[in-house]
Amino acid sequence: MTTPPSKPPETVLVVDDDPEVLSLAVDILGGAGYTVLSTTDPRQALRLARTHPEPVHLLVTDIVMPLMNGMQLATEVQVLRPDVKILLISAYRTKETEDFRMRLGLRGLFLDKPFTVAALTGAVRSLLTARASSPWRRPQ
Repeated sequence: MTTPPSKPPETVLVVDDDPEVLSLAVDILGGAGYTVLSTTDPRQALRLARTHPEPVHLLVTDIVMPLMNGMQLATEVQVLRPDVKILLISAYRTKETEDFRMRLGLRGLFLDKPFTVAALTGAVRSLLTARASSPWRRPQ
């Protein structure tokens, strides 16, 4: 009797301008079995989203970054990858991040930094197992 081939791990693109936070998230998600693409540069994230040959299932992005904020990045990645799910993370409490939080509601799409291993892996698993292709809505 042969075992059916296992499902390939989901791919998560992680973007954070803080190299230590990025490294932590990569270690946590890689250790949980996900394929992880990562960068500190939102422009590089767009290149990865455009050129990665396999599906990208989830974008985990910091909101407050130089060059491009996380909401802009999420919007552009969804143009390239319409089925990608989004998890926004931030250590800042600003009007902008609170507006994002209000728009996102209680759908597990926003995670405060610092986060625990359980909080990050729980939010990622929750998003990836959600039935809808993406509860995220681009701003009008």
